[in-house]
Amino acid sequence: MSKKEQWSSKIGFILAAAGSAIGLGAIWKFPYMAGTNGGGVFFLLFIFFTIVIGAPILIAEFYIGRSTQKDAVSAFRKLAPHSPWYWVGIVGVISAFIILSFYSVVGGWILSYLTRSVTGGLSGKTQEQYSELFQSVINQPSEVLITQFIFMIMTILVVQGGIQKGIERVSKYMMPALFILFIILVIRSITLDGAMEGVSFLLKPDWSLLTADTFLLALGQAFFALSIGVSIMITYASYLGKNEDMPRSALSVAGLNIFISLLAGLVIFPAVFAFGFEPDAGPGLVFVVLPAVFNEMAFGGVFFFVFLILLLFATLTSAFSILEIVVAAFTKGDPTKRKRFAWITGALIFLTGIPSALSFGVLSDVQIAGRSIFDFADFITSNIGMPLGAFFISLFVGFRMKKLDVFNEVSNGSTISKTLFQCWYVAVKYIAPIAIVLIFLRSLGII
Repeated sequence: MSKKEQWSSKIGFILAAAGSAIGLGAIWKFPYMAGTNGGGVFFLLFIFFTIVIGAPILIAEFYIGRSTQKDAVSAFRKLAPHSPWYWVGIVGVISAFIILSFYSVVGGWILSYLTRSVTGGLSGKTQEQYSELFQSVINQPSEVLITQFIFMIMTILVVQGGIQKGIERVSKYMMPALFILFIILVIRSITLDGAMEGVSFLLKPDWSLLTADTFLLALGQAFFALSIGVSIMITYASYLGKNEDMPRSALSVAGLNIFISLLAGLVIFPAVFAFGFEPDAGPGLVFVVLPAVFNEMAFGGVFFFVFLILLLFATLTSAFSILEIVVAAFTKGDPTKRKRFAWITGALIFLTGIPSALSFGVLSDVQIAGRSIFDFADFITSNIGMPLGAFFISLFVGFRMKKLDVFNEVSNGSTISKTLFQCWYVAVKYIAPIAIVLIFLRSLGII
């Protein structure tokens, strides 16, 4: 049996896990969610729920992964043999497979915009023309398939290299680069005339905008931004050494996710307000409004190119983790099988994603439950698969595992006190499941 792969360092694990969590959720989704839901009040609730709900579930996934040193499916089989709990892992792997099939499509859009940024195709347009450009990009069958294919090749090439030589090595370069690029863009954005109005919008809560809907949407954003629920972090933690401090690592990942969300807001909102645009543009904020915003500033083309590079890095680090959970499920910890299964599963994911890529063009008339193919794949994973996965992970750790065994594993390598452990345990066993049920009911339109 080949030796089990492991992260070479704690910082390598944290950067890789943070890269998985950050992705499009923090840089693409957070700004438009905050922009349409009150800015500062949404951000404050997002921070609260990330710490109180997200981080505890993250530690629960770390516990399952590190205690077993197994992939998502095998981990449940080891902890609860002769029981149906392993289906939580199976559903997680299937969800990850589907997520990457349409996530890679968005990665392709970013590559399309990067190409146009280099060739000058993104300069000198009005917001209406940028909207038309975006529609043109996602409608072109050849372009979306070629860019999706390139994005998947980039992802496979890293994952096939393994944990240390592939994912960890690339994350150690990409994540610091991402932070540096963000700082450059934040400085440029907040020094614009009128930028402080955008800073105030993000950081000064207006409690008159607080509604039940804002409350639940912030809860959902905190939940999905951390990549919890599809057993990604179970897989990543399975490569973690027994003496690593899991609670501190989880808080580091959650903290970095909040920090990146803050930076994304400080890049986008000051610039949006400085040039008189509206912050509530929705999902088109990055692809339609931001090009128009950067077009208004000096050297805007260069800064938007930097932003697209940043967005690509974040998208790729998430893609690495999503493909890894699928590959790990097939290799069962045997690194000699990694390269073969990285290419096989990567190719299958690309083929599965073709209908999503074409769902805005030649397959735009195809509807599933009233949604496009792309939107349906997003809905069943983000609104059903992930909440259910996290719900059962919480129940599994809270009710199926012995409390003493959980404490011994979580406290191994950590200085966590029994009081803090008890607070975490209550959050996982009771608070998190109730919160997840609320998110789930809200996503289905029941509440």
